[in-house]
Amino acid sequence: MNQKLKVALASLILTSSVQAGEGLYSVGDQPEDLIPLQWMFGLKVIHDDNATPGGDLDGEEASSIMPYIGGILTNMTPRTVVDVYAEIGMMYYFDKPQGLDDTSISSRMSLDVFHDVNERISLATRNFISYDLEPNYAYGYASSRQGEEHLYWSTDNSIDYNWTDRFATRTGVNYSGTHYEDSEDSNRQSISLSNQFRYLLSPQTIGTVTYRHTLSKGEGNSSDSNDQYITFGAEHRFSPNHVGSGQIGVQLRDVDDGDSSSNPFFNFTLLSQMNSQFRVRNFLRYSVEDTDTVQNQGGNIGEYDERATLRFGSSASYDLSPKLQLFGGVDYIRTSFGSGRVISGPGTFPDVDEEVINAYIGFALKVTETIEANCSYNFSNSDSPLSGRDYDRNRFSLGVSAIF
Repeated sequence: MNQKLKVALASLILTSSVQAGEGLYSVGDQPEDLIPLQWMFGLKVIHDDNATPGGDLDGEEASSIMPYIGGILTNMTPRTVVDVYAEIGMMYYFDKPQGLDDTSISSRMSLDVFHDVNERISLATRNFISYDLEPNYAYGYASSRQGEEHLYWSTDNSIDYNWTDRFATRTGVNYSGTHYEDSEDSNRQSISLSNQFRYLLSPQTIGTVTYRHTLSKGEGNSSDSNDQYITFGAEHRFSPNHVGSGQIGVQLRDVDDGDSSSNPFFNFTLLSQMNSQFRVRNFLRYSVEDTDTVQNQGGNIGEYDERATLRFGSSASYDLSPKLQLFGGVDYIRTSFGSGRVISGPGTFPDVDEEVINAYIGFALKVTETIEANCSYNFSNSDSPLSGRDYDRNRFSLGVSAIF
């Protein structure tokens, strides 16, 4: 990569890990610290006061235990960075709630590789896959709970070419999807092709213009869709410890057998290392999403062509002492379902709004150099007129882990 632009890009990066995927919190940063192969083992005990929300099962309590094992590796050479994270666990319910299995698998893996071919050309691939019972809101695809495990994957690949000291292009392809065994309408695969023009405005700022074209294929009653994004943005270092990126523009959407629409689009991320002890991450995104579009209302099945979603997330950690860390965060999702079409049954599908709030707080205590104890509390609230999606939920977790 051209040295002048490369130095500017490096100045936009805060020291952070990209283990297990950062989702919407990511600003495209690379790891900066070498981590030799490390193994981690852990055990969690969880109590859930609403393990199976929806219908007659709403409010059923359940307790579970989850052992897990994982590994971390970050390897660096002058031209190449390889970052690997993997974790697999199994949740077992002491008192199995109705509608759920005795056990469920929770696993995730990320593999990120960055390589400088020469002074002009750089390659990057970011890959993430998970198999979980619960969605992670930071990945930007989930807003509702499902009563079964699901597979989610994403591979994002790009090539940077520096034409001059100030001007570069980034061409990329992304392939992602979700798969549920018993909820065919929730299955979807998407492929995106993009080209971004990048110009070094100052040592602290890179201006961007991006065109992205996404083709999504749904299964069951879910329609295929075609989305085009045209955005203007910037990546900016506000100070040595504060970096942000953002895009704003238009989303042109076309749904097979449905409506076409033009909608605003924006996406902002801000990472801040307040001091050596305190770190805060934030993201904000508004877009028309193509997941979770098929709904059941009063026995009627229909699809919404416009699912406009505002997502906000904030997470923070504070090192109270060398051994004690406090952490917490909140996710807010507001979704407006519009342009509903009836697939089966009488009547119509009116526009509806849904709000989801998910907040958590906890601490991690370093018992020895290798052993850590942790405790967390998580509260979720979904305010929705849609069937089975209106609930409150409290979860408590106690755990211990070891890294070797």
